[in-house]
Amino acid sequence: MINSIVSDFELPATGDQHFKLSANQGKTVILYFYPKDSTPGCTTEAQQFRDLHAEFEQAGCVIAGISRDSLRSHENFKAKQELPFALISDAEEQLCSQFGVIKEKKMYGKLVRGIERSTFVIDKSGVLRHEWRGVKAPGHAQQVLDFVKTL
Repeated sequence: MINSIVSDFELPATGDQHFKLSANQGKTVILYFYPKDSTPGCTTEAQQFRDLHAEFEQAGCVIAGISRDSLRSHENFKAKQELPFALISDAEEQLCSQFGVIKEKKMYGKLVRGIERSTFVIDKSGVLRHEWRGVKAPGHAQQVLDFVKTL
């Protein structure tokens, strides 16, 4: 919920790391949830966060991409796209549930359960400041950057 403290979490991430929210206190944390590694929209979104990464760093931000894909899939996607930020594997849907991003979606006429593309900005004190749901990938990273510059 906007303007409330986000519960701490720790999940496996690329580079044999664990991403722990509380370990990033003092930085603005951007969590972007996406459906699947190496799909067109998810690749576009990742590339845009990659291309603006230096500006996000200057603004004191840490970015993490989250999907239900395996760490192996994440490592391949991260290497192929040269992503300078962590990808978190949420295979058990712990974080997906915490942020309420699992939705029923129609794909090729069938109802499937998947991640709704969503982004959350958590401030230096661990408070949720903004959320975007049902995101369209093109231009989204710039929207997020514009917002964090106002914090």
